[in-house]
Amino acid sequence: MNKAFVREREGDDDEELDPSLKLPTGTRNYITPAGHARLKDELENLVKRERPHIVEIVAWAASNGDRSENGDYIYGKRRLREIDRRIRFLTKRLENAEVVDPLQQGDNDQIFFGARVTIVDSDGVENTYTIVGIDEADASSGRISWISPLARALIKSREGDSIRFHSPLGVREIEILEVCYVEIA
Repeated sequence: MNKAFVREREGDDDEELDPSLKLPTGTRNYITPAGHARLKDELENLVKRERPHIVEIVAWAASNGDRSENGDYIYGKRRLREIDRRIRFLTKRLENAEVVDPLQQGDNDQIFFGARVTIVDSDGVENTYTIVGIDEADASSGRISWISPLARALIKSREGDSIRFHSPLGVREIEILEVCYVEIA
């Protein structure tokens, strides 16, 4: 059968394609104001610009006749399915989002969502992490999801505390050097 006519599953969603995006059952989708704005901007771009542009291409390609070997039509339809899947995902995420402004924490030395935390491990290596929402996490930028093992171990701890936690590399011990709350861009 030609792949152009293979139907994708209706339930396909970004969460199914990338399990790390799936929220644990019964948890809220915490997100920073900046992260919320980025998701809204992406959704708006998909709905108002990208999807209409691809619809035009598909309509033009369909008017050319034979669709079975029409690359513009086949790839345009595939791109529309990808866009629609992402729109559904973003819509669900935004509907369930609970925006938490880290600046509301004030001068708190206890770690909660939105904290920027500097830690030192048993080898003396310092790292700084910011605890953000699942959709904002980017380990290479020091942004870790609030459901990550490290963030879960850090939450409710304070400056000066030493904690042990289970990481993918085994049990680790770290000391919390600094906790601050700043605007997350």
